[in-house]
Amino acid sequence: MLSKRIEENLEAFFLVMGIIGIISLVSTGLLKWKGIRELAVRALLTPLTIHGLPIGITQVVLIAGYIFYKWHDTISARILWLMRRLGLPRFVFAFVTLLGLTSSIISVIVAAVVFAEVMSALPISRQKRIEITVISAFALGLGAALTPVGEPLATIAISKLQEHPLYLLELLGAYIIPGVIAVAAYAAYRLRDVNEDEGETIEDVHEHGETLRSVLMRGLRVYVFVAALELLGTSFTPIAEWFFVKLMPEVLYWVNTISAIVDNATLTAAEVVPGLDSSHLKYMLMGLLVSGGMLIPGNIPNIVAAARLRITSKEWARHGVPLGALMLAAYFIILKIIA
Repeated sequence: MLSKRIEENLEAFFLVMGIIGIISLVSTGLLKWKGIRELAVRALLTPLTIHGLPIGITQVVLIAGYIFYKWHDTISARILWLMRRLGLPRFVFAFVTLLGLTSSIISVIVAAVVFAEVMSALPISRQKRIEITVISAFALGLGAALTPVGEPLATIAISKLQEHPLYLLELLGAYIIPGVIAVAAYAAYRLRDVNEDEGETIEDVHEHGETLRSVLMRGLRVYVFVAALELLGTSFTPIAEWFFVKLMPEVLYWVNTISAIVDNATLTAAEVVPGLDSSHLKYMLMGLLVSGGMLIPGNIPNIVAAARLRITSKEWARHGVPLGALMLAAYFIILKIIA
């Protein structure tokens, strides 16, 4: 019951933990009182700005969320028309590729809502829908990391590294973009023998429930979540500098498979510190991003899609763990070869 309540109020939980962590740093002398004001300003502004520009993840979530709320019926009709025009496999490939790459622009939070709605409308059996949803969620989780407006992981990483907005695109783009396309192709391949006439939609699960209030609340929750992670990340900095920086990049890659059960943005806040070399960052972030798709708690698209489609943890793990393990092994080999 307690864990469920925390999961439903994750933003408030991390905010409290962040404040407790900062108090601990002050009490031990690791953070001076004069540094608290600077930290507070940074925590308040990180969700709203990128390098001083008023284009933060919060605004993107609000604007994109409002667009999809206002024109939901039109957008849904166009998507369904395209699905019938292209056929299911080609539509899924195009849709997952496009949404995976644009999730770094419209934010993974909004992309996850659109993704869940489209998955619910696919004319396929429930078991096949679960499989395609889990596979496709990996693409969204990967693609959203390319810019700081895409997802909290990228926002926190850019803020803590004090790098320019396109830094993660330059660092990880060569790994992420082909990965998104490969995952989309695999999702389409798994639909090759599906007879659409025998499928089913689940529009009766619940109707589109987006309201202006839900759009605003989503923006507020994202703001609090990112601000809280900024505080939490600072409180973990002494541990990160003592432990994570000293780990071999290859070891850190596999340590970060715990991202499957802990949201990867939380681990990013704890692990990333200024001065990490690019090799450490590649292993660290790719380990977090891939592992995040294996279980429901690991990433935002998983949580949204599982709630919308009523996918249980066991059902998600049945597909997510084997695929995630395969992707982890593949990326590890690629990183080793390139390194």
